[in-house]
Amino acid sequence: MPNRKRGITGDVASRREAIRKREWRVVETEEERSRRLSTVAQRGQDRRAEETEEQRNSRLSDMAQRGQERRAEETEEQRNRRLSVMGQRSQQRRAEETEEQRKENTFLGERNVYVSDNICKKNKSEAGI
Repeated sequence: MPNRKRGITGDVASRREAIRKREWRVVETEEERSRRLSTVAQRGQDRRAEETEEQRNSRLSDMAQRGQERRAEETEEQRNRRLSVMGQRSQQRRAEETEEQRKENTFLGERNVYVSDNICKKNKSEAGI
């Protein structure tokens, strides 16, 4: 005769655990929160450092897929907000960059345009345009 399960099992246990963690986070100090997030980030870095190239490619592919799905489901308002935030962050980055970084970014931008133009020319010539 199989042993009878005692106590809370399965979904109920995990739901209670999630509630307990949420309640605990409400009362944690900024220092505790910072330490917890630092630990989580370090674990992620350690895990990524040990993954194979195949695992890395799979993880990045999954992330890209989720991003595409999320963008496909977003409303026009959400899209506008996302693009607005991206623009603000870009402005902030440009405002904070040093003169040396600005020169490097300008060089890289010009190089990317040059490479892109060459790719377009190559594609046109291959297509007979």
